[in-house]
Formats: sequence, C-alpha cells, structure tokens
Amino acid sequence: MGYVEELRKEIGHRPVILVGVAVLIRNERGELLLRQKEDGSWGLPGGLMELGESAEETGRREVREETGLRLGELKLYSVISGADQHIRLPNGDEFYGVTILFSAEEVPDGEMAPDGEEAIELAYFPSDRLPIQMNRRIRASIAEG
Repeated sequence: MGYVEELRKEIGHRPVILVGVAVLIRNERGELLLRQKEDGSWGLPGGLMELGESAEETGRREVREETGLRLGELKLYSVISGADQHIRLPNGDEFYGVTILFSAEEVPDGEMAPDGEEAIELAYFPSDRLPIQMNRRIRASIAEG
C-alpha cells in the first residue's frame, strides 16, 4: 500500500496537498512524449511522490514504470500549484496538486512500451499540436517554455 492510500485510511476524503512530478521528454525532432490514460486524456509521464523520494527519483521511477524508458539528467522546468489545482475525485477524495515539471536533458535509454495501466498508449506530439484532452496548466506551461 502506497503513501496516499495509507494517508486516506487516516483522514478519509478531506483535502490534502499532494506532490507529483511530470517529465518533458523530447525526441530528436523536438516532439514531446505523452501518455494516454484509459479515460482518453493525455499527459506527461509522471505521478505522485512516495515518502522518502526526491522529486528527481519520483520522475525517473514514474517514467520507467509507465514507459519503460530510463532517464539521465533532469532539469527543473516549472512548478504548477494554486487554488485552481484543487481536484475532487469521483470517490470523494479531495486534494490540491503541486506538480513539479522536469525536462529530460538526455535521450532516454530503454525500449519504449506503455505499461497498460497508467499509460495505454505512448506517442510523440509537436509542442504546437498537443491534444486538447490535457491538463490546461501543464499545456500552458509547455507553450510558455
């Protein structure tokens, strides 16, 4: 059982602050790697930080789990937080997300393959033609970058 599940057993659905990490991975053409979830939405590879992990460790672990890729150096890209990051999940859990965005500074190693759970499909997209079904703040941050 992960940190969030253990925390929810104690506090129920009350709002909490959760820290997540997402990683911008570009191919040789500068296109951005995105993962598609079961609900049809697209996003950057990433996920929630576990106790004792650094943000960089979280990014590397989540990318490896979701895509099969191993990352080298990561560079801080942006941090997204604020009242508009309040989420209420269908099960009633509430949280305010703090998302740390990194960019992968080296070509990733490994064979790219979606994990079938967090990522049902992986695809590269030009930064100026990202899918509509994407977190608007992350999309805006990429456009600004």
